[in-house]
Amino acid sequence: MDQRSIMNVNDKVSQWAIELQSLAQAGLFYGRDVYDKERYQRIREIAAEMMAERTELPAEKITRLFCNDIGYQTPKVDTRAAIFKEGKILLVHERNGDWSVPGGWCDLDQSPMENTVKEVKEEAGLDVAVCSVIAVQDRDKHNEPPYAYGVVKIFYLCQVLGGAFAPNSETTETGYFVEEELPGLAEEKCNREQIQMCFQAYRSADWKTQFD
Repeated sequence: MDQRSIMNVNDKVSQWAIELQSLAQAGLFYGRDVYDKERYQRIREIAAEMMAERTELPAEKITRLFCNDIGYQTPKVDTRAAIFKEGKILLVHERNGDWSVPGGWCDLDQSPMENTVKEVKEEAGLDVAVCSVIAVQDRDKHNEPPYAYGVVKIFYLCQVLGGAFAPNSETTETGYFVEEELPGLAEEKCNREQIQMCFQAYRSADWKTQFD
C-alpha cells in the first residue's frame, strides 16, 4: 500500500470521514440485518467520497486504501529494527530515494518480534536477534503526514548474527551512519527524533522502554 497516498487528514471533515468509515466498518462486520448493512456500506462509500474530495485522489483509489479492512477497526502494527555497528546505525535505502531503519507492517501470521526479523532479512539481507524493546509509539504523535488509520510503531534493538545485503524489490542498498550525518529520511516511517532515540537506547546500560 502507498502510505503517502492519503495525505493531509488534519482538517475536521477528514476526521469526520475517518470516524464514519470506522463506524461503518464495524457495522458491516457485526450487523445482521441486510438493510442495516446496506446503509453501513453506503456510509462507508460516503466516507471514501469525502476523503477523495479532500485529497483530490480518485474515489476508487481512496476506497482501495481507506476501506480495505474488515472487522472492528484497530491500529495497524509497524515494527522497526535498530541495528548498530561501531557506533553507527544501519539504514536501508528505499527505491523512492529515502532512507529508513528496516521494518514494515506486521504480517497476520507473524508476531511483532518475528516480523522484525523477517523485515530485516528482506530489506537488509541480515539475520538478526531481537534484544530489547526501545519504544512503543502512537505514530500520529511522532510522524508526518498523519494517516487515515491508526498505527502502533514498535522499535526493537537488534543484534546481527550474519548475512549480507542482497538485491530485492524494496531497497537498493544499506549503510551505517553516525547520528550527526544522517541521509534524507523517509520521515513518515522513521524521523530523526526516533533515530536519536535509538542511539540513546544503544548507548544506555539501563534503557527503559518508552511508550505513549
